[in-house]
Amino acid sequence: MQESQKSPWFLHPTLLTVGLLYGAGYSIAKVALNSSIPPFGFALLRVFFSAIILSGIQWIFVKERVTDRKDLILLAKCGLFGVALNQLFFLKGLSYTTAINSSLIMTLIPVMVMVFSYFLLKEVVGFKKILGIVLALVGAILLLYKDEFGITGDTFKGDLYNLINASCYAFYLVLVKPMMQKYHPLTVIKWVFIFSFFVVFPFGISDVISIPYSDLPAEVWGSVIYIIIAVTVLVYWLNVITLKYTSPSIVGVYIYLQPIFATSIAVLAFNETFGWKQVIAASFVFSGVYFVSFSSKIKKKSA
Repeated sequence: MQESQKSPWFLHPTLLTVGLLYGAGYSIAKVALNSSIPPFGFALLRVFFSAIILSGIQWIFVKERVTDRKDLILLAKCGLFGVALNQLFFLKGLSYTTAINSSLIMTLIPVMVMVFSYFLLKEVVGFKKILGIVLALVGAILLLYKDEFGITGDTFKGDLYNLINASCYAFYLVLVKPMMQKYHPLTVIKWVFIFSFFVVFPFGISDVISIPYSDLPAEVWGSVIYIIIAVTVLVYWLNVITLKYTSPSIVGVYIYLQPIFATSIAVLAFNETFGWKQVIAASFVFSGVYFVSFSSKIKKKSA
C-alpha cells in the first residue's frame, strides 16, 4: 500500500497525537512518583488495569484465541521483557532521573533492536550501523556521566535503570515479531500484559497496599489515570489503527518526536533544565539512531 495514495486524512495527526501523549507521559508520571506512589506500586497498577482494559477491547473486537502451548510460552517471555521488567525499571528509573534524560534514552531502542537482531536473527551489520552504535553509545555515556564525570548520584542510577528498561523493550520487539505475524496485535498485547501481571505482582503488591489512597490529591490520581488510559491503552490502540494504513517504519519515525515533546513539556511546565550536556548527548543519540534506522537495508548472513 502506498501511504501517499491511500492513507486517510487522520493518519499523521493521529501519529502526532501518539507522540504528544507519550512525550507528556514522562513528566506526568513523575507527578505520581514524586508523591506517595512508589514506582513498583505504580507499575502494578498500570499493568493490572491495562491488562483488564486491553483484554476487554480484544474480547469485543477480535475474539481470537491462543491454543498453542509454545506460543503461550513465548508470549510469557514477551510479557517478562516487554512489560514487566520494562515497566519496573522504567518507573524506578524515572523516579530518580529527569523526564528529559529518560525520553532521550528511550530513543536508543532502535539501536538496541539492531544489536539483538544481529545476535538472535543473524543480521549483517554494515559500517553505517556500526558508526550509529558508536555515536549512540557516546550519547548514552554523556547522559550517564554526571557532575565532573562522576558516576554517583540518583540521576546516574535512574539513567542506568532506564537504559536497562530500553534494552528489555528492544529485546521484546525482536522476541515478539513472530507472534505479531501469527496473531492480531490486540491478542498479542493482551497476553503480554496478562503474563506480565504475574511477574510484577510480587514486586508491587506491598506498595499498592501501603498507598494512602484517601490522601492522594487530584493531580496524582490524574497522573495515574493518564498513564494507564492515555500512555498505555490509548497510545497502543491508536498505533494499531494507524498500522492498518501505513508501514511500521512510518509509525516508527514519529517515535523520535517524543523527546521533543517531553523536553518542551518538562521545561515549560515542570521547570526541568535542558543543559549543554543534554544537547550534545541528544546530538550523538539522534545521529546514531539515524545511521542505524535509515541506512541501507541489512542483509541476512550467508549460511
